[in-house]
Amino acid sequence: MLEPGDPAPAIALSDQHGDAVTVDPAAARYTVVYFYPRADTPGCTTEACSFRDEWDAFEGADVAVVGISDDSVGDLEPFAEEYDLPFTLLSDPDGEVASAYDSYGEKQMFGNTFDGVFRNTYVIDADGTIALAYEGVSPENHAVEILDDIDVLDG
Repeated sequence: MLEPGDPAPAIALSDQHGDAVTVDPAAARYTVVYFYPRADTPGCTTEACSFRDEWDAFEGADVAVVGISDDSVGDLEPFAEEYDLPFTLLSDPDGEVASAYDSYGEKQMFGNTFDGVFRNTYVIDADGTIALAYEGVSPENHAVEILDDIDVLDG
């Protein structure tokens, strides 16, 4: 897991529309990068909707939000549309970016072992440095937790 003070690895992936996106931490005061296992599953939907429901607070605080999974672009677009997600979702099909963020690797579910995305979140400051790190987060109220922690950072 990356720690506060570590440099944030670069992020350049395709978004839910198939467009190439490079995340620029300098474009906002903070950038939330949250990794989630699978679009349109109960936990991931809860987490995405928590960011959506707090969107005005994120915008008001000049905090960008980006969600990353190993889903295909074709799976991300209907997920974003169905739940009216106002932020960018990025497709990391090989887990390369998630791996750079220590958020991809071997998982077990229902007796099967496979590689997949871990539910971790990072807050990156405008200088490209990890400001906050969350490992194995609970999807409920995660957005509020992040907003509260950013308030503490800002003193």
